[in-house]
Amino acid sequence: MRLNIDIDENHEETSVTIQAKEWSEELEEIAAVIKKRKQRRLFGMDEEQTVLLNPPDIDYIYAQKRKVFAVIKDRELEIRMKLYEIEEILIPYQFMRFSKSVIGNLVRIERFELSFNGNLCVYFQSGNKEYITRKYVKPIKDQLMKGGQ
Repeated sequence: MRLNIDIDENHEETSVTIQAKEWSEELEEIAAVIKKRKQRRLFGMDEEQTVLLNPPDIDYIYAQKRKVFAVIKDRELEIRMKLYEIEEILIPYQFMRFSKSVIGNLVRIERFELSFNGNLCVYFQSGNKEYITRKYVKPIKDQLMKGGQ
């Protein structure tokens, strides 16, 4: 892939043009990152306090009983958004779907092990662990092989 950047004061606005032979997953990821440039911030609720969340610090986010929680080290903070909305915001931060109810931070994964049923057990740098269901194992392995990029 070749990258050309043309900086000129005569340009009125920033424009991105991608030329490719065919549409690919890589192009889809690039487009997603560009579209999500104006990201919303994530806020977590800790009892009566609202906490501003730093996405690189989050291990994973999960949904349980119609509520969504972010896990940061030994804390669980409720996020008052839908899981799919959070997933869209976190794409540029190397988050991927682990299961129907979990989104995980690939950058914070320390190690993983295969369980007997084909799922992966993922251990984060903080010591937390979560499971990746079979459906999502291959895409996550592929992304980890690419270095999370």
